[in-house]
Amino acid sequence: MVYQGLIEKYKDFLPVNNRTPIISLYEGNTPLIPANNLLKKLRFDGKIYFKFEGMNPTGSFKDRGMTIAVSKAVENGSKAVICASTGNTAASAAAYAAKAGIQCVVLIPEGKIAMGKLSQAVIHGAEVLSVDGNFDETLNLVRELSGQYPVTLVNSINPFRIDGQKTAAYEICESLGQSPDYQFMPVGNAGNITAYWKGYKEYAEAEPKKYSLPKMMGFQASGSAPLVEGYPILNPETIATAIRIGNPVSWKYAEEARDESGGIIDKVTDDEILNAYTLIAETEGIFCEPASAASIAGLIKCIRHEYFDKLNPVKIVCILTGHGLKDPDTVLANAVKLKKIKSVKADIKDIISAVEL
Repeated sequence: MVYQGLIEKYKDFLPVNNRTPIISLYEGNTPLIPANNLLKKLRFDGKIYFKFEGMNPTGSFKDRGMTIAVSKAVENGSKAVICASTGNTAASAAAYAAKAGIQCVVLIPEGKIAMGKLSQAVIHGAEVLSVDGNFDETLNLVRELSGQYPVTLVNSINPFRIDGQKTAAYEICESLGQSPDYQFMPVGNAGNITAYWKGYKEYAEAEPKKYSLPKMMGFQASGSAPLVEGYPILNPETIATAIRIGNPVSWKYAEEARDESGGIIDKVTDDEILNAYTLIAETEGIFCEPASAASIAGLIKCIRHEYFDKLNPVKIVCILTGHGLKDPDTVLANAVKLKKIKSVKADIKDIISAVEL
């Protein structure tokens, strides 16, 4: 059967019916990639896989939830959707609203959004408003607006978003033929860790002899780690713009996922994120956005601290939430630090010397 998007594939597990118009860009069905080169580099005795969500239509995992959120909005007669965003939600909401033929309004924190993501929202025809405030303030504004006007909020507070995003857990189980032992992932507004945990629980409940529950390992950036610190961060800062959120909407559910699974939620520094971001590009040929690399940075941190039992090799899945082309400025801004660009003369000998041929 030709793949027709995640609603069509998983409709028996999703809150849709015969009246629901399916607004789809054929999202989902993203690859689960073995990280064999990284295994050798880290000298890790186990298995590591990347669930590369950057292969979704707009380049991030947000499309999984947006297909259902927008489909249900249209079913309920909505003519417009609205969201607050650090980038990926804006891009996805704008694309799916365009597909549905309805209006999209996006509020972004001024100066806190990667240009790759902003350009997507603009080209898809969204009404983009830059707010003099941080993400948490913009989210409060859209929540207030959606409560007073006939416009559908499509941030992860919308339960349909969570239902769509949980399908990635289904795909992981199907690809592996079982559940992973550990899942590592970045945590920003915390809707995604909530969604994956819901998906794993549903699969384990449906076939308990085949599927178990992985330990959920969430990682925040150290300058934006409210779940780790235990209180909201008023002015979150990190190179990983997608998780630059100081007061996550799904805080409570993320803690439930951590506690119920026996996992952890920890933090990694921007330097650790940047190093992981470069490492997987060089070793595995995968270009993910900086926030995605928080999952790899977290895994490296756990390996270095001997978190895993060496006598019991484990199967690990790391979620790469978005494509690197979402934020190419990070590569260029750190090109000197990463020693990726050298200046040479227009001379063969100088070039040979520079590349050490």
